[in-house]
Amino acid sequence: MQFNIEVNNRLIEVRKGETILSALFRNGIKVPTLCNMKELSPTGACRICVVEVEGKEGLVTSCSYPVEESMKIKTHSPRVVKARKTLVELLLSNHPDDCLYCERNGCCELQDLAIDLNIRERRISGKKSRHKLDLSSPSIVRDPAKCILCGRCVRVCDEIQSVSTLDFLNRGNKTIIGTAMARDLNFSSCINCGRCVMVCPTGALHEHGYLDEVIDSLNNPSLQVVVQYGPAVTVSLAEEFGIKVGKDISGVMNAALRKIGFNHIFDTSFAADLAVMETVDMIMQKLETGEGFPIISSCCPAWVKYAEQFYPDVLPYVSTCKSPQQMLGSIIKTYYAPLNNINPNSIYSVSVMPCLAKKFEAQREEMTHKAISDVDVVITTRELSRLIKLYGIDIQNTEPQTPDSPFGIRSSAGKLFGTSGGTTEAILRTLHYKLTGKEFNTLKLQDIRSVSGIKEIPIKIGSKEFKVILVNGLTGIEKLMEGIINKTINAHFIEIMACPGGCVNGGGQPFKAGDKDLKSRIRAIYEIDEVDTIKASHKNPLVNDLYEKFLEKPGSDKAKQQLHTCYTKRDVLL
Repeated sequence: MQFNIEVNNRLIEVRKGETILSALFRNGIKVPTLCNMKELSPTGACRICVVEVEGKEGLVTSCSYPVEESMKIKTHSPRVVKARKTLVELLLSNHPDDCLYCERNGCCELQDLAIDLNIRERRISGKKSRHKLDLSSPSIVRDPAKCILCGRCVRVCDEIQSVSTLDFLNRGNKTIIGTAMARDLNFSSCINCGRCVMVCPTGALHEHGYLDEVIDSLNNPSLQVVVQYGPAVTVSLAEEFGIKVGKDISGVMNAALRKIGFNHIFDTSFAADLAVMETVDMIMQKLETGEGFPIISSCCPAWVKYAEQFYPDVLPYVSTCKSPQQMLGSIIKTYYAPLNNINPNSIYSVSVMPCLAKKFEAQREEMTHKAISDVDVVITTRELSRLIKLYGIDIQNTEPQTPDSPFGIRSSAGKLFGTSGGTTEAILRTLHYKLTGKEFNTLKLQDIRSVSGIKEIPIKIGSKEFKVILVNGLTGIEKLMEGIINKTINAHFIEIMACPGGCVNGGGQPFKAGDKDLKSRIRAIYEIDEVDTIKASHKNPLVNDLYEKFLEKPGSDKAKQQLHTCYTKRDVLL
């Protein structure tokens, strides 16, 4: 049902049941808010979105109040503007004054709101918050002194990720947001996905940065500094430099990394091709016996940690394949180093990823070989943009270059790993070839490219029906996990991505990206797939060459030593 209401002396059309804020946004009327997000339940906690409704004595929070017939609303009356301004001034009264040094300087919603409301002086002075900086996590830093208690992190962790690491603690003016029993983040159930960082409006939550370590290694003449970058990075980095959203700048990025001083530059999509070959081999072996299904993807370290903590009984089904990041890190130090007469100990391996959980993954005990870490440090897309700016590189006037051999060629299937459903599509292309000897018709995979939530998709491969399940974000995953444990789930392969949309929407990606930006990144990956000549992992000549010269064949003892790992139950304070 639709009807009209009056807003600022003009009529707008609204829908019954929607909130005032939703109706205003849909009609192009901007009302500020600090706690509200479209995908989260409304709370009205910040009260910045208040509006004046005729007949109501007090101001109304537009994010939680539904529209009513005959409503007359003022969104920017003197009373409303004064209330908003006072609320922001109260938030600033006990907020740290270190904006110049803050991780979110220039992309802070509280800072933006203060500018929009023309707050140019401190009229209200409050007692500054004094809280310990939590540096315990390898992925996320908590700075409670900058928390404005909007509750976004609490809701996204509970409602979207089904983890519930964070919650409100204490009462009244002693209220803070923290973990169970106020312990450090590394003692909590946090899976390091970084969704909380992406929704935090201030610098209360931000990534654990490692740029200083990278810069020190670049300036160390005794080190060979190697860098790899994930599939989703090249289609999102452009946003940090004001270039068209979704533009693939992999060639320009290669050139920028060389100018910075990296000795060797590789594309992680090459290792995604390796992951496909190893996973397909696992599937082929299980198809022969008909046992051991489903195989669950292990590319997403946030999902893997989720399973280790909450559902350890599904770990036997999780693929033993390392993620592409860790596979390439291992190959660099065990194959590339000897091939080029480089001591593995003198290689400093840097990975650029769209994901905060990758920082945690690189530090896992399992990701070492003879006491040498596969990957030494992980930086995000955001950190890479800062590194490029630090070295004064003009991205828009840099000529494209290619990555280095012998890992310089990838298939577009490897590039698909950057989006939800891409891993499955890449695997199906090679699996189809292995089972039928024919290339897969990609037109049959459109269902995989339009998945939200959890979806089961049957795929016909020759005479066999192959069932896959795609999990796009962890919302509602509990039922699926119980089904796997109780053996009521009938599927061959399950792809799970902790972040909705996949790696293109990871916790290390540029801030303030909306649905339109996310779709542009995904579309860019599919456009790469359309024009690339090598569309399947088994057709990558350098992957085949690596197996011939070093790994022998998919699933060999050598491949298992270098490219596979194991996962175990984690006891954490929930």
